[in-house]
Amino acid sequence: MPSTDASAQTGTGPVPRTDEESEDTLDLQLSEDLLSLLRAGDLAHAPWPATPGSAAGDLLDSPGAWRPVATPAGVFQLVPVDIERDLSLLSHWMNDPAVAAFWELSGPESVTRAHLRPQLDGDGRSVPCLGVLQGTPMSYWEVYRADLDPLARHYPAHPHDTGLHLLIGGVADRGRGTGTTLLRAVSDLVLDNRPHCTRVVAEPDLRNTPSVSAFLGAGFRYSAEVDLPDKRAALMVRDRAFRDLM
Repeated sequence: MPSTDASAQTGTGPVPRTDEESEDTLDLQLSEDLLSLLRAGDLAHAPWPATPGSAAGDLLDSPGAWRPVATPAGVFQLVPVDIERDLSLLSHWMNDPAVAAFWELSGPESVTRAHLRPQLDGDGRSVPCLGVLQGTPMSYWEVYRADLDPLARHYPAHPHDTGLHLLIGGVADRGRGTGTTLLRAVSDLVLDNRPHCTRVVAEPDLRNTPSVSAFLGAGFRYSAEVDLPDKRAALMVRDRAFRDLM
């Protein structure tokens, strides 16, 4: 696999929560008052103005409404997961050995369903999406509020930091640089549609050099090594301030 491709072996699956972490305030139900503050950007250290027209209760500025974008690989769009429509496909991808090695969600469809359901029924801090390229679903993405995720316990998070988890589902789409292209496209979508967000972050497994190389090729910088519950990860960061320089 060329080192510039973010394949299914990206190692960017979600950070498993330990029993201790499940009791952390990051995992508590957010009150409506706190949700309002987060939407308005009024928390301490968040000097950005409120976003006109932000959807009430939406912590990620409606990824499902983000417009398709033209990329060198074709027209790409994020489409929020419909569990009944998409479960079979996603479970199939999760049972690919290359994917299962990092996502650890192989098994019957109930395993994938159990992973998706808390996100779909939650407060919107994580939105699972299909990546649709030229009209064909070919990747899976989780766009999430990294500052509200257990990941924030492991690095100096900024308000509105937005994280990405991804896998490339189709074998034919791996090893061609498609992952790098889409990483840049999706991080651009985040920065274009989330004006409060100053950084897009990810945490691929440090051993997965093709994934780390793909992030570097997509304009991310290597920030630090972080010890997560299931892996030693490379913290990759794409800064709004430097997006046109990298």
